[in-house]
Amino acid sequence: MSPASTGASTVVGAELSEPSAASSPDSRMAPGGAGYRRMSLALFLAGVATFALLYSTQALLPLISGEFGVTASDASWTVAAATGGLALFVLPMSALSERYGRRTVMTGSLAVAVTVGLLVPFAPSIGWLVVLRGLQGAALAGLPASATAYLAEEVRPKALVTAIGLFVAGNSVGGMSGRVITGWVAQEWGWRVAVGVIGAVAVACAVAFRLLLPAPRHFTPGSLRPRVLLGTVRGHLADPLLRRLYAIGALFMTVFGGVYTVIGYRLTEAPFSLPQGIVGSIFLVYLVGTVSASTAGRLVGRLGRRGALYLAGGTTAAGLLLSLADSLPLVLVGLVLITAGFFAGHAVASSAVSRTATTGRAQASALYQSAYYVGSSAGSTAGALAFHAGGWSGTVGVGVLAVLGVVAITVLGSRAARRQPVVAAAH
Repeated sequence: MSPASTGASTVVGAELSEPSAASSPDSRMAPGGAGYRRMSLALFLAGVATFALLYSTQALLPLISGEFGVTASDASWTVAAATGGLALFVLPMSALSERYGRRTVMTGSLAVAVTVGLLVPFAPSIGWLVVLRGLQGAALAGLPASATAYLAEEVRPKALVTAIGLFVAGNSVGGMSGRVITGWVAQEWGWRVAVGVIGAVAVACAVAFRLLLPAPRHFTPGSLRPRVLLGTVRGHLADPLLRRLYAIGALFMTVFGGVYTVIGYRLTEAPFSLPQGIVGSIFLVYLVGTVSASTAGRLVGRLGRRGALYLAGGTTAAGLLLSLADSLPLVLVGLVLITAGFFAGHAVASSAVSRTATTGRAQASALYQSAYYVGSSAGSTAGALAFHAGGWSGTVGVGVLAVLGVVAITVLGSRAARRQPVVAAAH
């Protein structure tokens, strides 16, 4: 079996040898071309807008808790509602993208999300804030699955991991810039102005995205019939490899959601007692995620997908354990390792989903994104509850359990691959 195999069925090989002239690899975008550069920048900006909006309140939770007089677990719902809304609506949105086109759905999603984002600063209560954030997450649901499906259709297969890595890198830049900007703006003018600024940045990204993204050339409209959609979903859920990849995405995001929901509380409390602006700047470590996501393709080439997942999980676990120290430099190193491991693992798993599914790619990606953001919501809530019950060590405990789950699932994939020598030989 080749190093890059993860026990996938032979559909991966089928994808690389589709005979249709309309979808010939030679006619798809490749690195170095003008269309590829425009596409990469457009989806990078879409990723920036998505994560900046989705997690715009995460670095501000201590301020939100203070204004509304609620606990960390209550304030964490402003994050969990957004990611939960995305998880709930990503599959229906992917169905719309199969019928009306990837670019159309992505543009509409961003338009609605940025509009809601401009309303968030005016939320009169924690309840209304949670509702608006849920609506914002639901609107953003049309973007992640449609983006990966667009890439799978429009980019040459050998460049797919790199292209998806660039989109994920945009996620990391959005998450970083959103938190850094909100931290410093909130320190001077409060959290409401901070989320308003993020809304304005997202508007600019949305406009640039629509102007830059090339029109699709390989999209074929599908059906909106529920029976067809359910059949496609059942087919994807019946694939053991896809099920494993969905679980891996959810578990990686459980770690990430829990850590970054709670870290602001930890760093503003003793023994660190950092001001809000400095806490926001901690999220500059997201730059590490930008690098690890964009180099995921090379990592898979050297270690194979399973090897890359083991490395990502081990790096994340090492970061969690380092973050237990009451030393700010060690905590920062821990966050760097957690971030690098998470983004690498996410890029590897999400690209494997896109390569495995040869039909209903939007639904395959939507199921991954749904699991991924369920993991985010679960991590935000479980991490905050664990922090309330046992401090930072409780949050780390939740993360370590999730990483062990990633390792266990990857081991199961290895064993499944060894039981299928014929499939392995095909790779």
